[in-house]
Amino acid sequence: MYRLSAEQYLPISVKEAWSFLCDPSNLEKITPPHMHFDIRCDGSQPMYAGQVIHYRVSPFKGYTTRWVTEITHVREGEFFVDEQRFGPYRFWHHKHLIEPVEGGVCMRDIVDYKIPLGPLGHLAHGIFVKRQLQGIFRFREHALTERFGNMAGKKTQLRIEKI
Repeated sequence: MYRLSAEQYLPISVKEAWSFLCDPSNLEKITPPHMHFDIRCDGSQPMYAGQVIHYRVSPFKGYTTRWVTEITHVREGEFFVDEQRFGPYRFWHHKHLIEPVEGGVCMRDIVDYKIPLGPLGHLAHGIFVKRQLQGIFRFREHALTERFGNMAGKKTQLRIEKI
């Protein structure tokens, strides 16, 4: 198992952050274009517990896969959780948290995940999966900063570790 932890500060209100993040159609805006992210089903409604969303995504050139996630928990204005039901990971549990801070919000992501294929999956993680996830979250950081700005003196953090 691995854990990705990300933290980004934005000079916006909790309401504005929540409104953007809980709209599944905004996922495409914060996903790198080379991944050809496409919501196929149930992405037009605001997020709710029990919602199942179908995507198509190309994690690397020449390979496209389906990804199905379920929104399992929602506490409006505070957090939501998406869990993979079908897709490229053996396990995927992603907590999205929004916390008010002076001058804006802190967005935190905690992703616990497992790669399939045992030792081969562990090797793939070290060779390209870890780097790819870092790239996706760095792109997201840049896209959110472009859209909302950044908070002076607040540094974005991104860490991936084996748990």
